[in-house]
Amino acid sequence: MSNAHRFTRVSLAFALALSSVTVWGQDAPKPSAPKGAQPAAKPAPARVANVNFKEFKLKNGLRVFLVEDHSAPVISLALIYDVGSRNERQGRTGFAHLFEHMMFQGSEQVGKGEYMTLVFNNGGNLNGTTNEERTLYFETLPANQLDLALFLEADRMRGLDISKENLDNQRNAVQEERRLGLDNQPYGKMREKFGETMYDNFAYKHSVIGSMDDLNAASVEDVRNFFRIYYAPNNAAMALVGDFKIADALARIKKNFESIPAQASPARVDTTEPEQTAERRFTMDDPLAQLALLNIGYKGVIGETPDAYALQVLGTVLGGGQSSRLYQKLVKEKQLTLSAGSFSNARRGPGAFQISATIAPGKKIEDVEAVIYEEIARLQREPVADWELEKAKQFAKRGAVSSRQSSLGLAINITEAAVAWNDPNLVNTRLDKLMAVTKEDVQRVAQKYLQPAKRTVGVATPKPKAMGANANRNQ
Repeated sequence: MSNAHRFTRVSLAFALALSSVTVWGQDAPKPSAPKGAQPAAKPAPARVANVNFKEFKLKNGLRVFLVEDHSAPVISLALIYDVGSRNERQGRTGFAHLFEHMMFQGSEQVGKGEYMTLVFNNGGNLNGTTNEERTLYFETLPANQLDLALFLEADRMRGLDISKENLDNQRNAVQEERRLGLDNQPYGKMREKFGETMYDNFAYKHSVIGSMDDLNAASVEDVRNFFRIYYAPNNAAMALVGDFKIADALARIKKNFESIPAQASPARVDTTEPEQTAERRFTMDDPLAQLALLNIGYKGVIGETPDAYALQVLGTVLGGGQSSRLYQKLVKEKQLTLSAGSFSNARRGPGAFQISATIAPGKKIEDVEAVIYEEIARLQREPVADWELEKAKQFAKRGAVSSRQSSLGLAINITEAAVAWNDPNLVNTRLDKLMAVTKEDVQRVAQKYLQPAKRTVGVATPKPKAMGANANRNQ
């Protein structure tokens, strides 16, 4: 599907939307209460209502999660296959993403291009997205089109049309996507090289989109084997949220999906990384860049652990929004960068805590690095302020609420937690775990993970332009 890659993961979209939250920064004093007034009692923390989902498992191993919600006459279906770029092998990269496209090319009872036409003509929307960990497909439709959504997903799970014509067509589409989104984008090559430099294990070392050579080498037989192994009901989880009765929806799901045969479980992916004992660093010219970009990554964080939640808070304190330490110091005070931010990318395997800054014209990269390392040292030396911890938690709370404002967001949250952590109830417990993070936790993970020997540093600099003939004559 040519537009499938353009869907940004719901969780990321919500996180970015939160950047508009107003918070009290270091340079913005809180207004004082009127003279003689008693301080207001601190309100009790608001809780996010639990999601009441029902879990079922079909005879073929497909996990099904149902949330009955009659607040609007719509349904959303999220179907995740437990396959991402981490499942690929050397010489055959880009397969998971290629399949994201292949799944919209027709199946046993649905012709080429008909999938999208049927959904759009019935008032719905759909898309798909791939990352290192999983491949997601989804659609939202009027409630009276539940049968259509189930039929379309089941038909392509049962019998995708894998032909040389479809493969060549989508191979070309993915290669063009790579050209547009990576090869011909400022900093695109640097970000790809950053992952290749940071990781030793092939699972996370290569990019999701894959290499041109590997895409060219893919055969129809390769693609059919990939489909058989990974696109099986026992390697998937589906969530349905919206206006239906659970018993009726389950019966319809069984009718469409239960006859699809299970396959042997895929081999477990080894994502272990050897201990990094020294800083890794590279610099590269970027002919498309106008300003230098600095990326710093600290490898090692594993998702769904207490450390992962503490690092999420740390990411907000250090580089989340304009009140963050890096923005205030690098952008506002010293004017060394035009932007600065940080975030924790937690995965099932070793993720990374990452920092990025766009260097201001005429400023030195080493000066920017020095400030960043000073701020990290301060985090390791001193507990964060009360307001910083509260800001990070309110940031997370708003994200949790936002992620439930649509039936689609809720369906994706449930399936992602089920596939990644075998815990769909994280939709109800994740926020509590983050709210339990203390200042001591933040300081501890800063000391544990943000060590010089564990970091990778990448710098992209604008490629110097060659002097023209006229300039030479005037010398």
